[in-house]
Amino acid sequence: MSATNIERVVTSGVFELDGGSWDVDNNIWLVGDDSDVIVFDAAHTAEPIVMAVGGRNVVAVICTHGHNDHITVAPELAAALDAPVLLHPGDDMLWRAVHPDQTFRPVDDRATLRAGGIELRALHTPGHSPGSVCWYAPDLAAVFSGDTLFQGGPGATGRSYSDFPTILESISARLGPLPGDTVVYTGHGDTTTIGDEIIHYDDWVARGH
Repeated sequence: MSATNIERVVTSGVFELDGGSWDVDNNIWLVGDDSDVIVFDAAHTAEPIVMAVGGRNVVAVICTHGHNDHITVAPELAAALDAPVLLHPGDDMLWRAVHPDQTFRPVDDRATLRAGGIELRALHTPGHSPGSVCWYAPDLAAVFSGDTLFQGGPGATGRSYSDFPTILESISARLGPLPGDTVVYTGHGDTTTIGDEIIHYDDWVARGH
């Protein structure tokens, strides 16, 4: 069996919520080997994601949360890649605002998936959105955080369905206990590590937003 790889695709588009719109670049992460792969997030444009998959079997298209920029082309990818779309049901209202006539497969906390011999574990981390989920791959010392944790702190919580104390609790309880050298593969921007971020936790609490 070939080595497991983590690959990044970046697509650009618009994030829309609460009547506002913002130009954003999104990270799409592919985890797997030469045969099987999992796709994290379905942002903006399907073609570069399909090209990166390169004909491999797609176990699932995982949406880390339901904001439009992470689910834009989820149904299109599901059809093109013959794969289920996974999303936590806590974000059903966000999904239906974008894809009212499409369905997804619900993901529960602590669900597991495998690709390329690697196990990934779902960690429900509400706060940025009610259904935000991070996926932890112990064998890769990696966590795919969506918009829950970035280089520089928690994801934004100043919009509908988000809450700052909740995201703090999620980071403390679900991500903080992970090994400090765990690499955080984020939904936007650069990677970081759990250790490099969690040392600033008290600063985030004091900041209050």
